[in-house]
Amino acid sequence: MSEINKLSAEPRERAGKGAARAARREGKVPAVIYGDKKSPVMVALPENEVKKLINQPGFFSHIMKIDAGGKKHQVLARDVQLHPVKDLPIHIDFLRVSESSEITVNVPVRFTDEEESPGLERGGVLNVVRYEVEVVCKAGSIPEELSASLAGLEIGDSLHISAFALPEGVRPTIDDRDFTVATIAAPSAVKAEAAEAQAEEEEAALAEGEEAEGEETEGEGAEGEESEGESEGEEEGKE
Repeated sequence: MSEINKLSAEPRERAGKGAARAARREGKVPAVIYGDKKSPVMVALPENEVKKLINQPGFFSHIMKIDAGGKKHQVLARDVQLHPVKDLPIHIDFLRVSESSEITVNVPVRFTDEEESPGLERGGVLNVVRYEVEVVCKAGSIPEELSASLAGLEIGDSLHISAFALPEGVRPTIDDRDFTVATIAAPSAVKAEAAEAQAEEEEAALAEGEEAEGEETEGEGAEGEESEGESEGEEEGKE
């Protein structure tokens, strides 16, 4: 299960741009808590704590507990608005969840046993197609990460979602195909060598074709000389 972070917040009685600006001037980030068939709750969070959290991996997949004026809310961050210039958080949306709530969340992937991949040993490159996988699970069972082994993979091999051991009750939102998460790609040097070898083969094949064509032409010339000799002999016999 993913880590649970705790935050202290102040309730906000007023909504609107004016109240939000006032909260920001005080060094706080306005936020709203909604969902679970309850009325939305407006709060203000300490900006310094929020900046630390949003810069940590898994901000959108970690459950948080917000204490707002003595009332505790178990939430999951759903959206963060950033200042277009300063890149600072200016508003956050939180979804209120319970342990049994079924939610959709992105979970990061991790790869193990890189040293046991023959493809990587030969200079191949791990090409990650999806750094996160969207899954459906209970809010109380969000996995910290999804892990898969690279052992035995060669250059050109792919790692699909079926290679990841998903915890019980966790399923990918894409369920109609075994989609690719990563591949072992050939490095530029290997690709260049392959292209050069192919070019050499094509040149060799072209040279063989020209040589064979030349031999056929010589053979035709020799037949022509024999025909001319036979004609001359026939004319002498007639005389």
